[in-house]
Amino acid sequence: MWFMNQAADRILPKIGTAVWIRHQGKILLGLRSKTSGNNTWGPPGGHLEMNETLVECAIRETREEAGIELANVKFLTYAENIFKEAGTHYVTFHFTADWASGDLTPDPNEFHNLEWFDWDNLPKPLFRPAQIFFDAGLNPVTF
Repeated sequence: MWFMNQAADRILPKIGTAVWIRHQGKILLGLRSKTSGNNTWGPPGGHLEMNETLVECAIRETREEAGIELANVKFLTYAENIFKEAGTHYVTFHFTADWASGDLTPDPNEFHNLEWFDWDNLPKPLFRPAQIFFDAGLNPVTF
């Protein structure tokens, strides 16, 4: 109990996932509708919930935000996204996955729309964490 009380007294970094979903050589991105990153493009993903594995989080967030099911979910890398000016600090675990089934149905609280893009022709502007991932030189299509 002591540990829980101590942690509740301070703001801690959050854990999230980003899922780079592949289908027919393309990557799924959504035009964000949230206040954070509104009208920027990024992959589905979100916050890890208590007693949920990272892979379970990636699958759940994709189902909730995009309405599709995944196959071949694999860990790719992680990134520390510290944005002091915004007062946020995330440790984001990036995954690749393949589209398995379902029709793209964007959650309007998350995305204005969802589209498939060639990795070499991504839309702009990218959501800041997605841009950092892209700038790192990783390619989820070939992973």
